[in-house]
Amino acid sequence: MSTPTVFPSTTAVRSDAPLTAEQLKPLLDRLARRHHVPAAQLAVRSGDRTVAVDVGGVGPEAKFPVGSITKVGTATLAMLLADDDDLDLDDPLGEHLGDLGPRLGALTARQVLSHTSGLPAGSDPSGSVRKYVTACRDSEFVTAPGRGFSYSNAGYVLIGQLVEEITGMHWWEAVAVLVLQPLGIDPAFVVEPPGSPAGSTFVPGHAVHAATGRARPVEQTLRPAEAAAGALALSALDLVALGSTHVARTPLLDAALLREMRRPVDGAEPFGLADGWGLGLARFHGPDADWVGHDGTADGTSCHLRIDPAHGVVIALTTNAATGSALWVDLVGELRSLGLPVGDYELPVLPRQPRPVPVGLSGHYANGDMEYVVEVGPDGRAELSVGGEPHPELAIHRGGAFSVLEPSTGDRIIAGRFLTDPAADGVTGIQAGGRVARRRPEA
Repeated sequence: MSTPTVFPSTTAVRSDAPLTAEQLKPLLDRLARRHHVPAAQLAVRSGDRTVAVDVGGVGPEAKFPVGSITKVGTATLAMLLADDDDLDLDDPLGEHLGDLGPRLGALTARQVLSHTSGLPAGSDPSGSVRKYVTACRDSEFVTAPGRGFSYSNAGYVLIGQLVEEITGMHWWEAVAVLVLQPLGIDPAFVVEPPGSPAGSTFVPGHAVHAATGRARPVEQTLRPAEAAAGALALSALDLVALGSTHVARTPLLDAALLREMRRPVDGAEPFGLADGWGLGLARFHGPDADWVGHDGTADGTSCHLRIDPAHGVVIALTTNAATGSALWVDLVGELRSLGLPVGDYELPVLPRQPRPVPVGLSGHYANGDMEYVVEVGPDGRAELSVGGEPHPELAIHRGGAFSVLEPSTGDRIIAGRFLTDPAADGVTGIQAGGRVARRRPEA
């Protein structure tokens, strides 16, 4: 289960003095050691000045698998098509992709880019994109399209297909030629198109043993079918270049379309991930401004991008360990103390005394093939199982949020929230890690 870390709210006074490499290098080195991250890069752009540091001997040009930050590139591709009048964001996808069927075909690019399409998180990526899309076509929607937020890789597979249909290029070529290269980014991918030889080199991810801190290299398992949702490998400087389209004059996209990407979409409530969502960009509250960006995890990597358009600031962190997410949380606090009030998502603070769990919440909840099971005993003790992995001591908090004990640490964490529908009776689903799982009817 994805478990965003809760850190206390902090106040930060924005400093006029730019951060220096002499400040950032020892900071990154200290945090990498604390969290057993073998290698990391940090880049900060403020105005026209960019400072970049790295640790672990990787160098500034090394490429890290950035996971879902790939979606920012894919969304930018879609906006380029809109800029050229090749795509209307509110037209049904079926007008461009004829084999989607009536339900998928009725979805719009705006719904898909903002994760308000109702699509499940994903499908079986082991086959071709066509098989992937067919599986999605037969899947049950987790929300009514346009009625709620549920994070979905499947939607970005559809956007990748849309790009290929309109441009006549496969997604890899389109994102390289139309987005990355114009920004001075040398493209690299963790997976190549079917039939292509492996051409990119990138820093391997690592799994970290919780008790010993020992880091072990892991292989990337992303399949070509999901490339548009997570295949990019980029450096922190590359991420800053991508984010800089929103803070500097570039020939890539019209300013009105950039604002459209950043504007919060009505009904997009990404509990557990961010404070809001636009078109391919998450929104994060900061101490003195709203930021946009995206987080990305691949196999054994954790990468983060934040953009403050109002003040012309872009921040990017790449790490090659799963513990990089905890490093990021500490880094946000450290940067705020240095006068850079970074925007980030903060989960509700846990109350001292959680509420007991009503027996009526017991049941099975599903998002595609992922199943969540809530079991409440006669004594009120409850457990959540996610994909067969138990998370004990389920407890209820204000607003329907629930917490569990994290098995690896024993810490109590906010893990999601229960959802209700005024038109239905009782709880209709849960939202965990930004993904909605619908409650299945009892047999």
